[in-house]
Amino acid sequence: MEKEIVEQDFIQAEAILKNVKEEIGNFIVGQEKITDEVLWSMLAGGHVLLEGLPGLGKTMMIRTISEVMDLSFARIQFTPDLMPADITGTMVLQPDEKGKQQFHFHEGPLFKHIVLADEINRATPKTQSALLEAMGEKTVTIMGETKKLEAPFFVLATQNPLDMEGTYPLPEAQLDRFLCKLHVAYPSKEELKAIIKRTTGTDSTTLTQVASVEDIIHLQSLVKQILVADDILDVAVNIVSATHPGSEDATELGNKYIQAGSGPRGLQSLVTMAKARALASGRYHVSIADLRYAALPVFRHRILLNFEGEIAGITPDQIIEDILEKTLRIEAGKGR
Repeated sequence: MEKEIVEQDFIQAEAILKNVKEEIGNFIVGQEKITDEVLWSMLAGGHVLLEGLPGLGKTMMIRTISEVMDLSFARIQFTPDLMPADITGTMVLQPDEKGKQQFHFHEGPLFKHIVLADEINRATPKTQSALLEAMGEKTVTIMGETKKLEAPFFVLATQNPLDMEGTYPLPEAQLDRFLCKLHVAYPSKEELKAIIKRTTGTDSTTLTQVASVEDIIHLQSLVKQILVADDILDVAVNIVSATHPGSEDATELGNKYIQAGSGPRGLQSLVTMAKARALASGRYHVSIADLRYAALPVFRHRILLNFEGEIAGITPDQIIEDILEKTLRIEAGKGR
């Protein structure tokens, strides 16, 4: 009886996610891969670093996701003069009914379900730290008082790959707080044509809410119930070990160009992201393909190249592909 109830939960979860994707697709042209990866990250309870040129529809996509899921949304444009209180909120002295002055808390934009931190690398490290505390602890601290953020809490931060002058790039230790890093690509010619038809005419699209806050929290709990077999977990561990130069699993390319690889948080992110993909695919267990799909977005910001790698123009994606090719070839050789 209990098994039937669990199976019904997973069937319902797959249906909810299918409806969410269809509704997003009614408004957003293309970007299916990025949409999938953002949804997996939300189910995994992680935060996303988005990298792409301005004007590719990142804000519109995130706003659309928030509307179809009935999640509150805030966008913060990070600038060098942005202060921590501008995002966390602050205590303001106001008179009460009797005219007595008292401090009242005014919430900042972090008190939303989805926060889009636009061009996070333009803010000072002090303001970046306030955001990173909220991401890690799901709380903010104002004047010594800690306030809890409402679940689900999800941050998407963007970085413009161009025009980096005068910015404050996130240190590697802080980049590790993000579950994954996604590259937003140019739309295809057909997608460009469809975008113009949808956005420059008189027709307008009305979004329908197809999921609720309670649905998202329930889906996140189901992700934790997805099973990972020991042999699948061994593959995940071998992938992470291969990012460590000098290890027995390291590839020739990795030994030559990696300065520092991924740690335990990267392994946690890989497995959680793979679980979320399995749930979205209607499965109760993680497969090798789930690890394969999750590895690139999870590790590309966790692999630090050495000087030789930077000079040679090697990208973390090339090294991850090399690691996956070797690791999965060895696994295939075991007769899986």
